[in-house]
Amino acid sequence: MAEQRNDNRTDRTNGNIFAYKLPAVMPGESFELLIPDRGVLIERIISVGSEDEEENWYDQERDEWVILLQGKAVLVWANGERLPLAAGDWVYIPAHHRHRVAETSAQPPCVWLAVHGRLG
Repeated sequence: MAEQRNDNRTDRTNGNIFAYKLPAVMPGESFELLIPDRGVLIERIISVGSEDEEENWYDQERDEWVILLQGKAVLVWANGERLPLAAGDWVYIPAHHRHRVAETSAQPPCVWLAVHGRLG
């Protein structure tokens, strides 16, 4: 799945998590850094009707805590476990716990808030 990173908003001290503009063609997921990364990374992720290829696993260096604020999604772990998520659901994913986004809703688009760091 294509990823689009937008790291140019780190100078802001406030905002609205739902104030977003989707490009005409969504390339998979769009990641937006909300504050500068000083050991803890906080980002907003927008995904619209997307799904990761079966071989596209996230294997992150840091722990991740993520909450789905809008939409529906399904996460899958390398062991085959599936976790359906709806708005308000959150999950803690330890570092190097391989996972992927199996699917996300198109309407409404998925809006995630993710926190990465040494959390556990």
